[in-house]
Amino acid sequence: MGRLKTLGSRVQTQADRLASINTNSWRATKETSAQRGYGYKWQKAREVWLLDHPLCVYCERAGRVAAGSVVDHKVAHRGDMELFWDRSNWQTLCKPCHDSVKQAEEASDRG
Repeated sequence: MGRLKTLGSRVQTQADRLASINTNSWRATKETSAQRGYGYKWQKAREVWLLDHPLCVYCERAGRVAAGSVVDHKVAHRGDMELFWDRSNWQTLCKPCHDSVKQAEEASDRG
């Protein structure tokens, strides 16, 4: 019987989590990456950017040298294609920095 009680709280937690999804997010609209602007044109621009800016800027700030693999938008564009293509808003990050440090920064900006 104890298992059913814990299962109930887990189901409620998941329902709360699903209700909190931002309906303006690409995750909620189910747009493909190409529909969000990350198609062939982006892939070519990304390739050129990484050739010209090969190192992770976050690692450089910390005194480390790491190859970057992600072209990140400093300010989230949220579908604004002018901001999306503004190269002054681009920076090179390595995957670990993009997936941890940058995501934590964005989460703290939202909260």
